Amino acid sequence: MPQPSPVPGVNFSFIASNGIRMRVATAGAAGPLVVMAHGWPESWYSWRHQILALAAAGYRVVAPDMRGYGETDAPQDIDAYNIRELAADMVGIVDAFGEKQAILMGHDWGAIVAWNTVLLHPDRFSALIALSVPFSGRPSMSPLEFWKKRFGDRFFYILYHQQPGVAEKEYDADPYGILSRLYQSPDAPREEPEITDRSHHEGGWIKRLGKPKSLPTWLNKEDMDYFVAQFKKAGFQGGVNYYRNFQRNWDMTPELTGASINIPVLFIAGEGDSVLAGARQEQLEAGISKVAKDLRGVIVFPDAGHWIQQELPEATNAAVLTFLSSIK
Repeated sequence: MPQPSPVPGVNFSFIASNGIRMRVATAGAAGPLVVMAHGWPESWYSWRHQILALAAAGYRVVAPDMRGYGETDAPQDIDAYNIRELAADMVGIVDAFGEKQAILMGHDWGAIVAWNTVLLHPDRFSALIALSVPFSGRPSMSPLEFWKKRFGDRFFYILYHQQPGVAEKEYDADPYGILSRLYQSPDAPREEPEITDRSHHEGGWIKRLGKPKSLPTWLNKEDMDYFVAQFKKAGFQGGVNYYRNFQRNWDMTPELTGASINIPVLFIAGEGDSVLAGARQEQLEAGISKVAKDLRGVIVFPDAGHWIQQELPEATNAAVLTFLSSIK
């Protein structure tokens, strides 16, 4: 039996999906099924503000620990984390809850999974809500090759994640160090980084990120302690393996070239999110609408960063529920 959930009203259970055992956090006994896919380095707990809000609005909500995280199985093989397997995990969740279709939400890597899942399995999902990571269709060049050309010998965390065994060893040795540096708002006061040489990967990533002077206002000590405990239990290898499949994912999905998403789509992000690389709302709309033919909205909240559903939970929930009410 799973341990009790730290959030009253949210329950844990284990399900079988795509050949693995997944721990899922659930709320809501009836209504349309909503599956929430978290990103890296996160947990089902990243959705703690959304699960009960959507359940109260009449939805049946399922937030899994993604493959490799928390108490979900973590296969050892790197290629077990390719996009087809991750998409099949999402479909398996829908099957496990006895539904033909679900609404899919994804943040960060969960958004990448969500965009691809609705393309690979278009008949299994009725709507898509993507947070923080936009998508404008399968690129003509592998993202990994693009980053290699762009960054060369300069440090870039996605390239750092490519060498098996290296990044996870650093993060496993100091889970609080990496999480506390990443879970911050864009304007967080920090100490100076210990490593400022941008020319190579020696020394890892943690020391390149200035130590924050405090936790952000949207994350208390109990929240951080829970996240840290989850990674102490599961380790970081599974999550980092998602990054090691960028090339494989591109190689194995040529049929997605020019494919479109025809279900209703909503995109939400924070204006200060580095993933957006300064893109404005109209630029995001133009890019996403290339693939999402029923784009219902692009919402970019000012004064927010990458962890949007935690930074601005009430505004995020309101946007999500408005969108969902429009597609009933």
